[in-house]
Amino acid sequence: MIGFLAYSLAGHDKGKIYLVIGETENYVYVADGQIRPLDTPKKKNKKHIQLIKINDRCTDIPSMTNERIKYIIKQYCRDIKVTV
Repeated sequence: MIGFLAYSLAGHDKGKIYLVIGETENYVYVADGQIRPLDTPKKKNKKHIQLIKINDRCTDIPSMTNERIKYIIKQYCRDIKVTV
């Protein structure tokens, strides 16, 4: 799951897009680069997210920056609006 974009399905942040930056047995840690930067990722139950499987998965999480996360999410949102 690490490196994929994900939709939040439940909670106050329902509908928000995040990048999965960490994973445990039942939870994932997600960041969006703005409200949830890499320093303080959000802990989400795996049941409460839906992965967005796109071809360019971000595998280089240790060198990821908040600006890069914002850029990836922005690019995804722009591509969705063009194709829909």
